[in-house]
Amino acid sequence: MSIRKATENDLSVIRQIAGLAFPAAYRDILTAGQIDYMMQWMYSLSSLQRQFREGHVFFLAEKDGVPAGYVSVQPESGTLFHLQKLYVHPAFQATGVGRALFLHALSYARGCGAARVELNVNRHNSALAFYRKMGMIVHREVDNPIGEGFYMNDYIMTIDL
Repeated sequence: MSIRKATENDLSVIRQIAGLAFPAAYRDILTAGQIDYMMQWMYSLSSLQRQFREGHVFFLAEKDGVPAGYVSVQPESGTLFHLQKLYVHPAFQATGVGRALFLHALSYARGCGAARVELNVNRHNSALAFYRKMGMIVHREVDNPIGEGFYMNDYIMTIDL
């Protein structure tokens, strides 16, 4: 497996993985309407381009030359980084791709001077167990309105580096 920094030329690959992994992760948690809204909100070409401009750094994992997953991190303030996204193509789940991407994101943040990384995760997402296993702890709960009457009902999880 290899992990490399993504460029804006990789947006179609990120969108392709997201189109499979995001709905699969949330189909038992969110309505189809909210999933569709969030896919457009977070993964439209213009949204991804904006994220790049705002300082999100994306990394792509590939196994045997096939795109397997991605992660994005963003500096927040001072020594705090936010892990914005971590999704693995369904065909590559439970193969170590998620762990490798997570550790790569932490290493990148640490190399940029981060002392802590945080992320938002839906309170009913099965990924909670993964993040706990990786050493993250629940710091607080938030209910963020995202438009169209939808909310992100999340835990904010943190890990000190």
